[in-house]
Amino acid sequence: MNFKHLHYFWVTARAGGVMRAGEQLHTSPQTLSGQIKLLEERLGRQLFRKAGRKLELTEDGRVALGYADEIFNLGGALENAMREKREGTSVLEFRVGVADAVPKTMAYRLLEPALNMPAPVRVICSEGKLPDLLAQLALHRLDLVLADEPLPRSVSVKAFDHALGTSHLSFFCAPSLAPRLTGDFPACLNGAPMLIPGPASSVRQQFEAWLTRHQLHPRVIGEFDDGALTGAFGREGRGVFMAPTVLEAEVQAQYGVQLVGRTDELVEEFFAISVERRITHPCVVAITDTARGRLFGA
Repeated sequence: MNFKHLHYFWVTARAGGVMRAGEQLHTSPQTLSGQIKLLEERLGRQLFRKAGRKLELTEDGRVALGYADEIFNLGGALENAMREKREGTSVLEFRVGVADAVPKTMAYRLLEPALNMPAPVRVICSEGKLPDLLAQLALHRLDLVLADEPLPRSVSVKAFDHALGTSHLSFFCAPSLAPRLTGDFPACLNGAPMLIPGPASSVRQQFEAWLTRHQLHPRVIGEFDDGALTGAFGREGRGVFMAPTVLEAEVQAQYGVQLVGRTDELVEEFFAISVERRITHPCVVAITDTARGRLFGA
Protein backbone atom coordinates (compact mmCIF):
# COMPACT_ATOMS: atom_id res chain seq x y z
CA MET A 1 0.00 0.00 0.00
CA ASN A 2 1.16 3.50 -0.83
CA PHE A 3 0.77 5.39 2.44
CA LYS A 4 0.90 8.71 0.64
CA HIS A 5 -2.34 7.75 -1.09
CA LEU A 6 -3.79 6.71 2.28
CA HIS A 7 -2.75 10.04 3.79
CA TYR A 8 -4.49 11.95 0.99
CA PHE A 9 -7.65 9.91 1.60
CA TRP A 10 -7.41 10.55 5.36
CA VAL A 11 -7.03 14.31 5.03
CA THR A 12 -9.85 14.47 2.45
CA ALA A 13 -12.22 12.48 4.65
CA ARG A 14 -11.41 14.67 7.68
CA ALA A 15 -11.65 17.92 5.68
CA GLY A 16 -14.99 16.98 4.13
CA GLY A 17 -13.92 17.28 0.48
CA VAL A 18 -11.06 17.59 -1.97
CA MET A 19 -11.19 21.40 -2.15
CA ARG A 20 -10.47 21.91 1.56
CA ALA A 21 -8.05 18.99 1.63
CA GLY A 22 -6.19 20.47 -1.33
CA GLU A 23 -5.78 23.75 0.55
CA GLN A 24 -4.39 21.93 3.58
CA LEU A 25 -2.01 19.77 1.53
CA HIS A 26 -1.09 22.53 -0.95
CA THR A 27 -2.03 20.41 -3.92
CA SER A 28 -4.75 20.51 -6.58
CA PRO A 29 -8.11 18.76 -6.22
CA GLN A 30 -7.38 16.87 -9.44
CA THR A 31 -4.16 15.43 -7.97
CA LEU A 32 -5.97 14.43 -4.79
CA SER A 33 -8.78 12.73 -6.69
CA GLY A 34 -6.26 10.80 -8.78
CA GLN A 35 -4.30 9.63 -5.73
CA ILE A 36 -7.48 8.51 -3.93
CA LYS A 37 -8.57 6.66 -7.08
CA LEU A 38 -5.29 4.72 -7.04
CA LEU A 39 -5.93 3.79 -3.38
CA GLU A 40 -9.44 2.58 -4.23
CA GLU A 41 -8.02 0.44 -7.03
CA ARG A 42 -5.40 -1.00 -4.66
CA LEU A 43 -8.06 -1.88 -2.05
CA GLY A 44 -10.68 -2.96 -4.57
CA ARG A 45 -13.30 -0.84 -2.80
CA GLN A 46 -15.01 2.50 -3.40
CA LEU A 47 -14.22 4.83 -0.50
CA PHE A 48 -16.20 7.93 -1.51
CA ARG A 49 -19.45 8.54 -3.37
CA LYS A 50 -20.91 11.78 -4.66
CA ALA A 51 -23.78 13.33 -2.75
CA GLY A 52 -24.80 16.34 -4.84
CA ARG A 53 -21.72 18.57 -5.03
CA LYS A 54 -20.14 16.92 -2.00
CA LEU A 55 -18.31 13.68 -1.30
CA GLU A 56 -19.42 11.30 1.43
CA LEU A 57 -17.79 8.17 2.74
CA THR A 58 -19.12 4.76 1.74
CA GLU A 59 -19.37 2.03 4.35
CA ASP A 60 -15.97 0.75 3.19
CA GLY A 61 -14.68 4.32 3.42
CA ARG A 62 -15.74 4.56 7.05
CA VAL A 63 -13.90 1.33 7.82
CA ALA A 64 -10.80 2.59 6.02
CA LEU A 65 -11.00 5.90 7.89
CA GLY A 66 -10.98 4.08 11.24
CA TYR A 67 -7.75 2.29 10.33
CA ALA A 68 -6.25 5.47 8.88
CA ASP A 69 -7.01 7.30 12.15
CA GLU A 70 -5.06 4.68 14.08
CA ILE A 71 -2.16 4.65 11.63
CA PHE A 72 -1.63 8.40 11.52
CA ASN A 73 -2.31 8.93 15.23
CA LEU A 74 0.39 6.36 15.95
CA GLY A 75 2.63 8.18 13.51
CA GLY A 76 2.08 11.38 15.47
CA ALA A 77 2.86 9.57 18.71
CA LEU A 78 6.08 8.25 17.15
CA GLU A 79 7.15 11.75 16.16
CA ASN A 80 6.42 13.06 19.67
CA ALA A 81 8.41 10.23 21.24
CA MET A 82 11.42 10.86 18.98
CA ARG A 83 11.24 14.60 19.60
CA GLU A 84 11.25 14.03 23.35
CA LYS A 85 14.33 11.80 22.95
CA ARG A 86 16.11 14.51 20.97
CA GLU A 87 15.24 17.12 23.55
CA GLY A 88 16.53 14.93 26.35
CA THR A 89 13.13 14.39 28.00
CA SER A 90 11.85 10.89 28.68
CA VAL A 91 8.09 10.51 29.17
CA LEU A 92 6.61 7.18 30.22
CA GLU A 93 3.48 6.42 28.22
CA PHE A 94 0.74 4.66 30.19
CA ARG A 95 -2.26 3.42 28.20
CA VAL A 96 -5.20 2.48 30.38
CA GLY A 97 -8.78 1.46 29.68
CA VAL A 98 -11.56 2.23 32.15
CA ALA A 99 -14.72 0.11 32.07
CA ASP A 100 -17.74 2.40 31.85
CA ALA A 101 -19.24 0.88 35.01
CA VAL A 102 -16.34 2.24 37.10
CA PRO A 103 -17.27 5.62 38.67
CA LYS A 104 -15.25 8.44 37.12
CA THR A 105 -14.18 9.74 40.52
CA MET A 106 -12.97 6.26 41.44
CA ALA A 107 -11.06 6.02 38.16
CA TYR A 108 -9.28 9.27 38.96
CA ARG A 109 -8.47 8.18 42.51
CA LEU A 110 -7.02 4.93 41.18
CA LEU A 111 -4.98 6.59 38.41
CA GLU A 112 -3.75 9.53 40.46
CA PRO A 113 -0.64 7.70 41.81
CA ALA A 114 0.61 7.23 38.24
CA LEU A 115 0.53 11.01 37.74
CA ASN A 116 2.47 11.61 40.94
CA MET A 117 5.48 9.49 40.00
CA PRO A 118 8.92 11.15 39.96
CA ALA A 119 9.35 10.55 36.22
CA PRO A 120 7.02 12.35 33.74
CA VAL A 121 4.04 10.18 32.72
CA ARG A 122 1.57 10.64 29.88
CA VAL A 123 -1.70 8.85 30.65
CA ILE A 124 -3.68 7.84 27.57
CA CYS A 125 -7.12 6.93 28.87
CA SER A 126 -9.92 5.13 27.02
CA GLU A 127 -13.40 4.28 28.26
CA GLY A 128 -15.71 1.54 27.02
CA LYS A 129 -17.36 -1.80 27.57
CA LEU A 130 -15.15 -4.30 29.38
CA PRO A 131 -15.02 -6.90 26.54
CA ASP A 132 -13.92 -4.21 24.05
CA LEU A 133 -11.19 -2.98 26.40
CA LEU A 134 -9.97 -6.53 27.02
CA ALA A 135 -9.66 -7.03 23.27
CA GLN A 136 -7.45 -3.91 23.13
CA LEU A 137 -5.44 -5.26 26.06
CA ALA A 138 -4.87 -8.57 24.24
CA LEU A 139 -3.49 -6.64 21.25
CA HIS A 140 -1.13 -4.73 23.61
CA ARG A 141 -2.82 -1.46 22.78
CA LEU A 142 -3.48 -1.00 26.50
CA ASP A 143 -1.21 -1.54 29.49
CA LEU A 144 -4.03 -1.91 32.00
CA VAL A 145 -7.81 -2.14 32.30
CA LEU A 146 -9.67 -0.89 35.40
CA ALA A 147 -12.90 -2.78 36.05
CA ASP A 148 -15.49 -3.44 38.73
CA GLU A 149 -15.41 -7.19 38.10
CA PRO A 150 -12.73 -9.82 37.52
CA LEU A 151 -11.83 -11.15 34.09
CA PRO A 152 -14.99 -12.86 32.76
CA ARG A 153 -14.58 -16.58 32.13
CA SER A 154 -16.38 -16.20 28.81
CA VAL A 155 -13.63 -13.93 27.45
CA SER A 156 -10.81 -15.81 25.74
CA VAL A 157 -8.08 -13.31 26.60
CA LYS A 158 -4.89 -14.31 28.36
CA ALA A 159 -4.81 -11.76 31.15
CA PHE A 160 -4.64 -11.63 34.93
CA ASP A 161 -6.73 -10.01 37.66
CA HIS A 162 -5.11 -7.90 40.34
CA ALA A 163 -7.57 -7.15 43.14
CA LEU A 164 -7.34 -3.50 44.20
CA GLY A 165 -9.91 -3.48 46.99
CA THR A 166 -13.57 -3.35 47.91
CA SER A 167 -15.99 -0.71 49.14
CA HIS A 168 -19.41 -0.83 50.74
CA LEU A 169 -22.12 1.29 49.11
CA SER A 170 -23.74 4.52 50.23
CA PHE A 171 -27.01 6.11 49.11
CA PHE A 172 -27.40 9.80 48.21
CA CYS A 173 -30.10 12.23 47.15
CA ALA A 174 -30.49 15.92 46.33
CA PRO A 175 -31.58 18.21 49.20
CA SER A 176 -34.83 18.87 47.32
CA LEU A 177 -35.70 15.17 47.41
CA ALA A 178 -34.73 14.49 51.04
CA PRO A 179 -38.01 15.74 52.64
CA ARG A 180 -39.93 13.17 50.58
CA LEU A 181 -38.02 10.26 52.16
CA THR A 182 -39.84 9.23 55.31
CA GLY A 183 -38.59 6.88 57.99
CA ASP A 184 -35.20 5.47 58.83
CA PHE A 185 -32.77 4.01 56.30
CA PRO A 186 -33.29 1.71 54.44
CA ALA A 187 -37.10 1.77 54.97
CA CYS A 188 -37.14 5.32 53.58
CA LEU A 189 -36.35 3.89 50.13
CA ASN A 190 -39.72 2.15 49.94
CA GLY A 191 -41.67 3.93 47.20
CA ALA A 192 -38.89 6.48 46.71
CA PRO A 193 -37.68 7.40 43.20
CA MET A 194 -34.50 5.44 42.49
CA LEU A 195 -31.67 5.59 39.96
CA ILE A 196 -30.11 2.14 39.70
CA PRO A 197 -27.10 0.55 37.96
CA GLY A 198 -27.64 -1.06 34.56
CA PRO A 199 -27.97 -4.83 34.12
CA ALA A 200 -24.26 -5.18 33.28
CA SER A 201 -23.18 -3.68 36.62
CA SER A 202 -21.47 -6.01 39.07
CA VAL A 203 -23.68 -4.75 41.92
CA ARG A 204 -27.05 -4.98 40.14
CA GLN A 205 -27.87 -8.54 41.29
CA GLN A 206 -26.65 -7.77 44.81
CA PHE A 207 -28.88 -4.71 44.93
CA GLU A 208 -31.98 -6.56 43.75
CA ALA A 209 -31.42 -9.32 46.32
CA TRP A 210 -30.91 -6.67 49.01
CA LEU A 211 -34.23 -5.04 48.13
CA THR A 212 -35.97 -8.42 48.41
CA ARG A 213 -34.42 -9.17 51.81
CA HIS A 214 -35.56 -5.84 53.20
CA GLN A 215 -38.94 -5.95 51.39
CA LEU A 216 -38.26 -2.65 49.69
CA HIS A 217 -40.04 -1.49 46.54
CA PRO A 218 -38.51 1.77 45.26
CA ARG A 219 -39.89 3.41 42.13
CA VAL A 220 -37.19 2.96 39.50
CA ILE A 221 -36.82 6.14 37.44
CA GLY A 222 -33.86 5.07 35.35
CA GLU A 223 -31.07 2.54 34.83
CA PHE A 224 -27.56 3.76 34.01
CA ASP A 225 -24.28 2.12 32.99
CA ASP A 226 -22.40 5.39 33.56
CA GLY A 227 -21.96 6.52 37.18
CA ALA A 228 -21.39 10.14 36.13
CA LEU A 229 -24.73 10.21 34.32
CA THR A 230 -26.41 8.70 37.38
CA GLY A 231 -24.92 11.47 39.52
CA ALA A 232 -26.11 14.13 37.08
CA PHE A 233 -29.69 12.87 37.33
CA GLY A 234 -29.37 12.51 41.10
CA ARG A 235 -28.09 16.08 41.45
CA GLU A 236 -31.32 17.32 39.85
CA GLY A 237 -33.44 15.47 42.40
CA ARG A 238 -34.61 12.74 40.04
CA GLY A 239 -33.91 9.92 42.45
CA VAL A 240 -31.79 8.30 45.13
CA PHE A 241 -28.57 6.75 43.80
CA MET A 242 -25.64 4.66 45.02
CA ALA A 243 -21.89 5.18 45.03
CA PRO A 244 -18.92 3.55 46.79
CA THR A 245 -18.67 4.55 50.45
CA VAL A 246 -14.97 5.41 50.04
CA LEU A 247 -16.09 8.21 47.70
CA GLU A 248 -18.72 9.72 50.01
CA ALA A 249 -16.97 13.07 50.44
CA GLU A 250 -16.23 13.45 46.71
CA VAL A 251 -19.78 12.52 45.65
CA GLN A 252 -21.33 15.01 48.07
CA ALA A 253 -18.98 17.80 46.98
CA GLN A 254 -19.27 17.07 43.26
CA TYR A 255 -23.05 16.72 43.00
CA GLY A 256 -24.24 18.78 45.98
CA VAL A 257 -26.16 15.82 47.40
CA GLN A 258 -26.55 14.51 50.93
CA LEU A 259 -26.07 11.10 52.47
CA VAL A 260 -29.23 9.04 52.90
CA GLY A 261 -27.57 5.99 54.43
CA ARG A 262 -24.97 3.30 53.92
CA THR A 263 -24.93 -0.47 54.08
CA ASP A 264 -22.22 -3.08 54.47
CA GLU A 265 -24.45 -5.69 52.79
CA LEU A 266 -23.60 -4.32 49.34
CA VAL A 267 -19.99 -4.49 48.20
CA GLU A 268 -18.37 -3.21 45.03
CA GLU A 269 -15.01 -4.65 43.98
CA PHE A 270 -12.36 -3.06 41.81
CA PHE A 271 -9.70 -4.80 39.73
CA ALA A 272 -6.70 -3.99 37.61
CA ILE A 273 -6.46 -6.37 34.65
CA SER A 274 -3.17 -6.73 32.80
CA VAL A 275 -1.37 -9.22 30.58
CA GLU A 276 1.28 -9.55 33.28
CA ARG A 277 0.92 -12.16 35.99
CA ARG A 278 3.68 -10.37 37.90
CA ILE A 279 3.21 -6.61 37.86
CA THR A 280 6.24 -4.81 36.44
CA HIS A 281 4.95 -1.62 34.79
CA PRO A 282 5.88 1.18 37.24
CA CYS A 283 2.51 2.94 36.84
CA VAL A 284 0.61 -0.27 37.58
CA VAL A 285 2.80 -0.89 40.63
CA ALA A 286 2.05 2.63 41.93
CA ILE A 287 -1.70 2.17 41.34
CA THR A 288 -1.98 -1.23 43.02
CA ASP A 289 0.20 -0.29 46.00
CA THR A 290 -1.72 2.94 46.68
CA ALA A 291 -5.13 1.33 46.21
CA ARG A 292 -4.37 -1.53 48.57
CA GLY A 293 -2.66 0.72 51.09
CA ARG A 294 -4.36 4.12 51.29
CA LEU A 295 -7.56 4.06 49.25
CA PHE A 296 -9.14 0.75 50.25
CA GLY A 297 -6.79 -0.23 53.05
CA ALA A 298 -8.09 2.60 55.23
